[in-house]
Amino acid sequence: MHIQGSHWSAAVASAETNGGRSTPLRVDAQRNLEHVLRAAREVFGELGYGAPMEDVARRARVGVGTVYRRFPSKDVLVRRIAEEETARLTEQARTALGQEDEPWSALSRFLRTSVASGAGRLLPPQVLRVGVDVEAEERAEPRVPQQRQPGVTGGQLHELRLVEHRPAAVEEHDDSGAAALLEVVGRLVDRARAAGQLRPDVTVADVLLVIATAAPSLPDAVQQAAASSRLLDILLEGLRSRPAE
Repeated sequence: MHIQGSHWSAAVASAETNGGRSTPLRVDAQRNLEHVLRAAREVFGELGYGAPMEDVARRARVGVGTVYRRFPSKDVLVRRIAEEETARLTEQARTALGQEDEPWSALSRFLRTSVASGAGRLLPPQVLRVGVDVEAEERAEPRVPQQRQPGVTGGQLHELRLVEHRPAAVEEHDDSGAAALLEVVGRLVDRARAAGQLRPDVTVADVLLVIATAAPSLPDAVQQAAASSRLLDILLEGLRSRPAE
């Protein structure tokens, strides 16, 4: 599984916190942390977040005790990986918005970049659930004017709904990252829909599901890339609006 260099450098430049003060890791400790994070991405990407810590340690070629010294529980490691993948997707969406003037090009660029990076295999499940909850509410209650408060933009309203209706499984510190992702992907969707290039029934949740679906984990890297590209081409065709006959 390929890990993009820029995001990887930011991910491993972490430090241990002691009393609110950052202390740089020793060279060997930093190297072990890099190995653990890389291994966790590969293992979780291939087997899902249910994979045991022993598999991560084996892939990193360190003892399981080394993994637990860095991450006291599996939940902490999973949260670390999930938060970083959410941040990566958000960055990719913002890049597409900033560099593509044409709405469909921006949306398709985001999808292709995200699928190629393998982020879909590590997309946090709660992001998909929250996306579905928000979109379902918007479809169920399309005419409730009191929900749009004066001075609140569409993106802010989207985030308010996210926080208010988040599933119990989503922890408080996860909300800001998930909200940022949903907001920026929502802008991509809104632009493409307003331009008549996206089917009117396509939601943010649908777009995130495309990312998750079009990133199969196959043992051969060449086959994996080809399968992802082929599947994404098919899914993109399904997202596009069709001219009225």
